[in-house]
Amino acid sequence: MTPRAAPAPVVYLLSDRMALGRARHTAEMSSPDSSDSSLLIETAAGVLDERDVIVVHGPDAASYLHGQLSQNVQRLGVGESAWSLLLAPQGRIDAWHRITRRADETFWLDMDPGAGAGALERLERFKLRTNASFELTVMPRVALRGPGLPEIGSTDEIAAIAFDWPGISGIDLLGHDAELPAGISEASSEALLALEIAHGIPAMGAELGEKTIPAEAEIVDRSVDFTKGCYVGQELVARVDSRGNNTPRKVRLLRMQGGAVPLAGAAVTLDGAAVGSITRAAVAAGGEVVALASISRGNEPPLDVAVDVAGGQTPAQMVTFEGA
Repeated sequence: MTPRAAPAPVVYLLSDRMALGRARHTAEMSSPDSSDSSLLIETAAGVLDERDVIVVHGPDAASYLHGQLSQNVQRLGVGESAWSLLLAPQGRIDAWHRITRRADETFWLDMDPGAGAGALERLERFKLRTNASFELTVMPRVALRGPGLPEIGSTDEIAAIAFDWPGISGIDLLGHDAELPAGISEASSEALLALEIAHGIPAMGAELGEKTIPAEAEIVDRSVDFTKGCYVGQELVARVDSRGNNTPRKVRLLRMQGGAVPLAGAAVTLDGAAVGSITRAAVAAGGEVVALASISRGNEPPLDVAVDVAGGQTPAQMVTFEGA
């Protein structure tokens, strides 16, 4: 494929939730509370949750990760972060995460709750004659979103990581001592989930997993450095990219009224024929339901579809992601 110009080390930071998001959708809700859904858009607010973090340390940490991850690890400076993919040799997703260089020989790979154990096993599998250690831990995270956030710098204990996604800006405070800054309102995890769904931020265990091709969730451009050279799983990513990322399925945004939230796995239909299924859903500001769905090829937004909800079908609109 034709080489691309090398991008500067990106500071794209993820703010996803996996286990809590799945747990919220083990039952459908008929009258969910959306009272603070707009907090993270209209005002500065924060959400307290947790992230799985793999701490990688040692003289060979950078070189080893450079050969395993889709990002250019060697080019990351201390304090810089980037989206990245940890792939199986066949190119499927083992973990979507962000990597932060905390020191010359120390990196944090943080990811959705529940994704760390599999990622650790995958990293350990190819560690041969490598002078680096791997430790999996769970760290508190404060996801700060909205306008007017204060300037916050990293410390030895806490990483202050800029969050940059189309239509969203913010800061993630990650570390065992992370806490909500004074003067910042606290929002619910449901509000953060709705914000992320509306902007197309995927999550491990929902939109992403061991059967997922990265291009299905449209995360390749912000997660892959096409100039860095070889890494595990590169062949499939490069081949799909050279063909325009035309995958059998795509993650799409649906909007619907009515208040009831569809279960993960609920069918999405077009003119009575199944075209996909819901992966996650939440209530946004004003009571509107937003959902991410895996939709078969050829069904592009804008498009009117229907979703199986509470024993019936609810009209929905497939639209482009906010900020896109």
